Amino acid sequence: MPISENLYTRCRTWAVYLLRSESIILIALIIYLALLDALRTKPLSAPLALAGDFIALALGSAGLFFCSLSFKRGRSWGRAPAVLANGIALGVSYFMASGHFYIGAIPLGLLSFATLFASLLGYRD
Repeated sequence: MPISENLYTRCRTWAVYLLRSESIILIALIIYLALLDALRTKPLSAPLALAGDFIALALGSAGLFFCSLSFKRGRSWGRAPAVLANGIALGVSYFMASGHFYIGAIPLGLLSFATLFASLLGYRD
């Protein structure tokens, strides 16, 4: 059964907004970690681990933003990375919930599920 044109257009539009909001959240997390590190009184025990976090978050943010560009332009190359990233985020959300960190698990799970759904239906063959 083919997806209606209206649903396809709405999902594609929502995928753009959700992917960009995820990208902004990752940038905000970089800023938060940098501020947290700047306010530390003790020396950092693993500075390379923090640098690795910064690099991974920056690359993830850039990747999600470029995926949003592909949805905006109607191209297919951003669909698979968007689905993969949000599938991984759903797994992370489940892991967080199993550790009873519900305040982080529930928003992450809802955002990643909505983005995964919009990414799956926001592109047609």
